[in-house]
Amino acid sequence: MKKTMAMAALALAVSFGSISCKKKVTDAELQTQATTVVTSNPNATVEVKDGTAHLSGTFADQASKDQMIASLKAIPGVKDVMDMSTIEAPMVVETTSAVDPANVQKVTDALKDFPSAKAEVINGELTITGNVSPEQARKIKMSVDAMQVGKVNYNYTVK
Repeated sequence: MKKTMAMAALALAVSFGSISCKKKVTDAELQTQATTVVTSNPNATVEVKDGTAHLSGTFADQASKDQMIASLKAIPGVKDVMDMSTIEAPMVVETTSAVDPANVQKVTDALKDFPSAKAEVINGELTITGNVSPEQARKIKMSVDAMQVGKVNYNYTVK
């Protein structure tokens, strides 16, 4: 009976041991899967160590970065994702004024007799602002039109 009990205990221990010993996924296998996922972004790389994916590189926006992290976490065997990546800074497009500074100066000089009006570049267009009388408005328009400086927005208030 003791032998039977010992054999049963041994069989039970072996069966529990074989159930709990699932095949462990190696870092090399995880690296292959993670690299496949990351190839969708040529500016990103991933390295797997001890089941943790280390993501680095640059992404166009936060949404694509978050999607990549979620894809890496979805790989069976990846315990965590360490995010060391960055988001590209948006390209700053410098716009230069289409208005010639010499033309702005000409109009400013023409407005020196009208202290309540001033010439400025607003949204890339030469604009005259301020408060003027109807007579001043007529004189300003005539003098500026005579200079032929191009498109001018008369955005002044006539009182």
